[in-house]
Amino acid sequence: MPDLPVSELLELDRRHVWHPYGPMPGRVEPLVVESASGVRLQLAEGSGELVDGMSSWWSAIHGYNHPVLNEAAREQLGRMSHVMFGGLTHEPAVRLAKLLVDMSPDGLEHVFLADSGSVSVEVAVKMCLQYWRSLGRSGKQRLLTWRGGYHGDTWQPMSVCDPEGGMHELWSGVLPRQVFVDAPPAEYEESYAEQLRSAIERHADELAAVIVEPVVQGAGGMRFHSPAYLRVLREACDAHDVLLVFDEIATGFGRTGALFAAEHAAVTPDVMCVGKALTGGYMTMAATLCTSRVADGISQGEVPVLAHGPTFMGNPLAASVACASIELLLGQDWLGEVKRIEAGLRDGLAPALEIPGVKDVRVLGAIGVVQLDHAVDMKAATDAAVREGVWLRPFRDLIYTMPPYVTGDADVARIARAVCAAAREG
Repeated sequence: MPDLPVSELLELDRRHVWHPYGPMPGRVEPLVVESASGVRLQLAEGSGELVDGMSSWWSAIHGYNHPVLNEAAREQLGRMSHVMFGGLTHEPAVRLAKLLVDMSPDGLEHVFLADSGSVSVEVAVKMCLQYWRSLGRSGKQRLLTWRGGYHGDTWQPMSVCDPEGGMHELWSGVLPRQVFVDAPPAEYEESYAEQLRSAIERHADELAAVIVEPVVQGAGGMRFHSPAYLRVLREACDAHDVLLVFDEIATGFGRTGALFAAEHAAVTPDVMCVGKALTGGYMTMAATLCTSRVADGISQGEVPVLAHGPTFMGNPLAASVACASIELLLGQDWLGEVKRIEAGLRDGLAPALEIPGVKDVRVLGAIGVVQLDHAVDMKAATDAAVREGVWLRPFRDLIYTMPPYVTGDADVARIARAVCAAAREG
């Protein structure tokens, strides 16, 4: 198909393309991206360029059009783009599994490759439920989590997202009924730790697992909490025979200043989900890791297999790029780059505290958040950021940024100015 004029492309988009979290037909005209390189998105028909402050929903940690990742994709494409994973295997998937095991918290030994982050959470829940069923304890089938969380848009993940005020509130009464405790405070409070212990003890006979986002709650509110709560959860789960699941889809691969947020607490979960930055933003892929305890328990059951098998599971093209992305990350001073961005965001976002309507400003690793005391005017805030030459995607009462790790100091400062401008206008 020849290139379409932007006006025609936008009209076709409005009529036929259903964008995420939007109506059909669309009511807000999207920007048309023609190409991307480094940290910049090139808009169509000479409309300028934008520094990407979002890493394409937190995935493009190395930026765009990276020569190392491009070459990995080209080389693998010359071998095979896909082959079914049932009864077959291949080097990219095996190498990826070994890389993930080697870099993840000690004890996570087995890797189930999935299509997306949400599917990796589905797999994690299925693992936990089947583990207890295999051990003859099928009554353990509920999940405990804290409010303010977000774990994806498919069925089981929606059930452990915040049921009040979250984007999945529509499905209350239809989703599985899980156990919720209050959202974790930013700092450690013994009274809250006791609430966690008490809830796990009280519901232990029916709990298959506790599932949380460690240290940073992502799309549920961009809230940070003390890593000490992860140790409380680990100890309580061990004491009451409950599995512990960490959703590291947003926090994995260095975003918080540790390769995985679990490392801030020196805790190993029984199951861990990763995604987003796994392939450096090149294509969709995720993984669910588990301990030998979980895998062996499932294998000893009446049905000794995990009955889950996505068509594109272990896709060699995605696995090759994921391997290249992980090796690229580990082969450089990723922590130094994340700390550099953290310092730049702290300096650049500090003035936001003086803006009327700003409730809080918080920074952790390569994450910067400005929280308003009102719902953000998404169009006004987005337009303000675009005028500063930056792409942001505000939501609810939040204007935030998760830039690629390759973002230079000048562009970090530019992103911070755009966040402040969006806060003033939004």
